Amino acid sequence: MKIFCVGRNYVDHAKELGNDVPDEPVIFLKPKSAFLQPHMPFYYPEFTNELHYEAELVLRVSKNGKYVQEKHASKYYNGITVGIDFTARDLQQKLKEKGLPWELAKAWDNSAAVGKFMDIKPGMNFNDINFCLYNNKELVQQGNSGQMIFTFDQIVAYVSQFFSLNIGDLIFTGTPAGVGECVVGDQLEAFIEDDSLLEVEIK
Repeated sequence: MKIFCVGRNYVDHAKELGNDVPDEPVIFLKPKSAFLQPHMPFYYPEFTNELHYEAELVLRVSKNGKYVQEKHASKYYNGITVGIDFTARDLQQKLKEKGLPWELAKAWDNSAAVGKFMDIKPGMNFNDINFCLYNNKELVQQGNSGQMIFTFDQIVAYVSQFFSLNIGDLIFTGTPAGVGECVVGDQLEAFIEDDSLLEVEIK
């Protein structure tokens, strides 16, 4: 399993971190070990003092493919959920200042929490999917797929030009504005529309 992630896919989020708005998808990967197994505890990592949550819509790849055309891209995923891309923000900032890759801040073990998948049904409007994240019952992030700079199909087609898509791969499609810090004891809960799909306690 590969975990593809899209950075800066919402204009407001790019601006809140002081980043340029991209003219093509910004792609990075997390290894299989980054996947937080369902019902496993999430422990605050020792190498950061500024752990951030980033709620994102996540696609489940359902078909092997390479060089997928955008018009056929929707045939390559069959499930959607909401996930959290946990980020060691202080470490990321240090690496960025040095012009270094920032996998250490993004791709560490258990840094990708993934909710229960909903099957994609015929007629689903991919351009109008609401999702949100609560921290200790307080709304901290909300977004809509229609706000994405690059659509699901554009992302799938773009990624497949560089990497083979395999059944079971996951695609984190970017986070909206509102990312923020979480601490030990926080209770995170993520929704698509009114469906609670993911709960994570920071231990």
